Amino acid sequence: MNRRDFTRLTALMGSGMLVKLNGMPLHAFQGNGYLEHIAKNSLNDRVLILIELHGGNDGLNMVIPIDQYGNYYNLRPNIAIPQIGSRKYIPLDLSLPDNKLVGLHPDMVGAKAMYDNGHLAVIQNVSYENSNGSHFRSRDIWQMGVSYDEYESSGWLGRYIEHYHPDYPTGYPNSNFPDPLAIEIGTGVSLAFHRDQGIPTGLSIQNPNAFYDLINSVGGPSPVNYPDSHAGDEIEYMMQIEQQSNNYAQRLKDVYNAGANSSVVYPEQYPFIAPPGAINNPLAPQLKIISRLLSGGIGTKIFVCRIGGFDTHANQVESNNTSMGAHAALMYHISSAVKAFYDDLGNLGLADRVLSMTYSEFGRRAASNASYGTDHGNAAPMLVFGTCLNPGVFGENPDLSNLQNGNIPMQHDYRQVYSSIVKDWFQASDDVINDVRFQDFTANRIDYIKCKELSTSEIFKENLWMNCFPNPSTSKTTVEYYLHKASHVEIEVIDLTGRSVATLIKGNTNQGKHSADFDLSNFENGTYIFVLTTNTTSITKKVILQK
Repeated sequence: MNRRDFTRLTALMGSGMLVKLNGMPLHAFQGNGYLEHIAKNSLNDRVLILIELHGGNDGLNMVIPIDQYGNYYNLRPNIAIPQIGSRKYIPLDLSLPDNKLVGLHPDMVGAKAMYDNGHLAVIQNVSYENSNGSHFRSRDIWQMGVSYDEYESSGWLGRYIEHYHPDYPTGYPNSNFPDPLAIEIGTGVSLAFHRDQGIPTGLSIQNPNAFYDLINSVGGPSPVNYPDSHAGDEIEYMMQIEQQSNNYAQRLKDVYNAGANSSVVYPEQYPFIAPPGAINNPLAPQLKIISRLLSGGIGTKIFVCRIGGFDTHANQVESNNTSMGAHAALMYHISSAVKAFYDDLGNLGLADRVLSMTYSEFGRRAASNASYGTDHGNAAPMLVFGTCLNPGVFGENPDLSNLQNGNIPMQHDYRQVYSSIVKDWFQASDDVINDVRFQDFTANRIDYIKCKELSTSEIFKENLWMNCFPNPSTSKTTVEYYLHKASHVEIEVIDLTGRSVATLIKGNTNQGKHSADFDLSNFENGTYIFVLTTNTTSITKKVILQK
């Protein structure tokens, strides 16, 4: 927490206004110094997962406008999703007004289940003014966070991270920030993570253990002196990044090995008819890695995944079944992988920390072509997943009788979506919004983020609060807890198999703040769950041991 945010928090506490504890709203009250201490020392531990749909997603076959099904079918009769039969679209929510009635692709069963649980929002008709049909330029615009006629050497996520880490990469990693600031699953770091100086703030990996093996198989000693020139500066920077990668490699390996996925089975293949290259699910293993890293205690706040195959000029569907094919497989991969991911996070107690979002450089044209495909278009829907959402459909169905040169017109600028991430999810100050350059969009940002407001008793689970530090630990951890009223207390330590390995405290305990030290030196490296139980409820904390 920086000094500005700390000052703002203490001022709010003193005035009795709303503050946030670990990202959850909390109504402050006077006379409880320990509660104030908790609020002052809390950190926003929220995580963002961006899922890039590379190639330009056909939003009309992902989110079908039910109220205009006739126009929809007439524009694309050779690829339209059926209105009747066993493979018809899935009605999302029949309680919505007619101009928001939509159907999901029939292979998006997982997304429908998430919506029914309040964990999906659909944002309609997202693009930017004067949309560019170039894959490369459009991707740059989305990643820069700028208008169609602006050019930047930095990305919106890079500028966000730079506000909090202006000295990066000098001195990183360190004890306060041992983990990469951002991670991209794949083979390169996108423009979104570049800072104003062009230095990326993210790290690209395909697998933590493979990354470790790769980094430790190359390289050598750094030069003692560098030429006093631009080329020398570049060489010094490259060597600095190499050293930084070496340091991060060991940490990533340790965190990954300390973590574990739950028993959730991630989908591997599309179960229906599609081209051979579209059968395997490329998104599921990426999300599975992220879940395991989060389970292992990684402090990285931003992850980017990528799934390709959306440039569907031809053979988007099977010629004899428009509900199956290459695009259908992609819809299944996204929906089923994200559903498994959140089931996994839920089992691990991490789901409330994670917001996930799809985006694509552009949509497809409303009319299909003769090759059973669609060509480059304009606006398309975005999907937002998470437990802290206003579920629903934001925006109206596109007017298919009033297209712009055959394209779906923009209703929402993509920065209205992104500014909600910065302002409402990461709870950034106005200074951060200005540095990211989204200040012109915050007033009209889309209100899709909503975390439950908890009372003080709910925050403390009606009786208690607990923290464990240091975490990760090398030998011991201190368990600090607070009781609103006297109670019988038991603190038990269990491993990831569910086996009880120790009992730290058992007995009656008075109201107030308490602490106890626990020696982990005789335990094997890994993750342990500390369970504090009172007469009425219980609370858990995960502790990672890394000797």
